Amino acid sequence: MSGLGKTYWPEIISTLRNIIPIYNRVNRVISLGKDADYRRMCLNKQLKIGDRILDAGSGFGNMSKLARNELQGDLEVILYDPIIEMLQIGRSLDNKPDSSIELSSGIFEYLPFRNNIFDAVLCGYSLRDAIHLKGAIIEFHRILKPNGRLLIVDLGKPDQAFLDALVSMYLRYLLGVLAFAVAGSKGLGFRALYGTYKRWPKNSELKKMLEKEFSEVQFRKYMFGGAVIIAAVK
Repeated sequence: MSGLGKTYWPEIISTLRNIIPIYNRVNRVISLGKDADYRRMCLNKQLKIGDRILDAGSGFGNMSKLARNELQGDLEVILYDPIIEMLQIGRSLDNKPDSSIELSSGIFEYLPFRNNIFDAVLCGYSLRDAIHLKGAIIEFHRILKPNGRLLIVDLGKPDQAFLDALVSMYLRYLLGVLAFAVAGSKGLGFRALYGTYKRWPKNSELKKMLEKEFSEVQFRKYMFGGAVIIAAVK
């Protein structure tokens, strides 16, 4: 089963909760400065004014903030995350409280929304934290309107053994060194990324999973396949 599973998922959520104060700072470094760039590339011309979007696994709402900036704030945004503390920070997307941003807490596999109500679902570095990946994809498809888009930016897992080993070595060893240099011992929590990577499907497998549910899947790979940007159309 692709996904973290019911046993490992609570451990990852606990780790994420512990690294809240340093999350953005360390994420910028361990992504080699590309995290925000990849989010922008994922969003580029995929949304339109007035869209209703679900920021799934929103954390602080980093994807939503970029989307709102791109469209001058004219979007209906719901932040959805299992960690309530992150949602509370995320409501202040533009450094000031915004009561127009809705908050909802839960998991991907059981979304508390009706069918066909979102123009887009955003997953910024969050889909790999699904408990059950197939179930999450089915749920995202369910809540999207016809022609709605699932927009994903995340780790990639190269199909080629050599590149897979290269990415694995970075996540298992070098990432911890960089995170410690930026944030001290608290930064070592980011080593949990390696555990999520081990449970993540290879790029070709992820593409096939999405193609089973969505009519069109655009799948772009970067950093030797260690980063992916995906647009899946219902």
